[in-house]
Amino acid sequence: MPVFYTPLPRNIRLGLANLSGSVFVNNRTRDSCDFRDHRDNADNELVAHLPLQMLIYFNMYFFPFWWVSEVVMLHLKFSMLPNYYQSLLVTGVVLLTIFEILRTYLGYVGNLEEKVPELAGFWLLSFLFQLPILLFFVTDEGILILPLERAVHGIYLLFILAESAASFIALRTMTRKLTLQFHLRQFKDIQGPHAIDMAPIFALPHSRSVLPMPPDRD
Repeated sequence: MPVFYTPLPRNIRLGLANLSGSVFVNNRTRDSCDFRDHRDNADNELVAHLPLQMLIYFNMYFFPFWWVSEVVMLHLKFSMLPNYYQSLLVTGVVLLTIFEILRTYLGYVGNLEEKVPELAGFWLLSFLFQLPILLFFVTDEGILILPLERAVHGIYLLFILAESAASFIALRTMTRKLTLQFHLRQFKDIQGPHAIDMAPIFALPHSRSVLPMPPDRD
């Protein structure tokens, strides 16, 4: 599998990891139940979210069509818009383009490589930045929404909502797995020295066996 490098600085990755741990990890009681139930397959379980990966894949091919449609429609109605709407629309398209490129990369890497900070960044960009801008494009009638714009914005909005929900579910699963792995490592680290110290107490002599032996005959 290829190695993906993230553009996120280390301090941002740590902040996103802490945020994901505080938001998406369950309470201690439920985590302890998961620890008892899934301790055998925690290291081998794959938690990459297939629906999220499919949404990112199709969205990656849909976005160029959305961008071309938006630029053409903006060019047609640009002279009929007030100056502040012209500035808002141009700024919105530029921000959506930048966020989409970064968001697609973070979602692709975070989901396939099971990296929580990258996937948390994908979710935050989708929910806190792209969704409000796209809702402005869809709901504000002052920008003279054309039929083609309404159609492509509606499809794009469905992608954003579906990806936000799918990434939320994927983050919950990944953080639960990482928490379980952390508890397993702690359990092994604690159990190891005690197991070594207690071994001589319960060890059998070299001449004894746990299997039934026939009585000695003189």
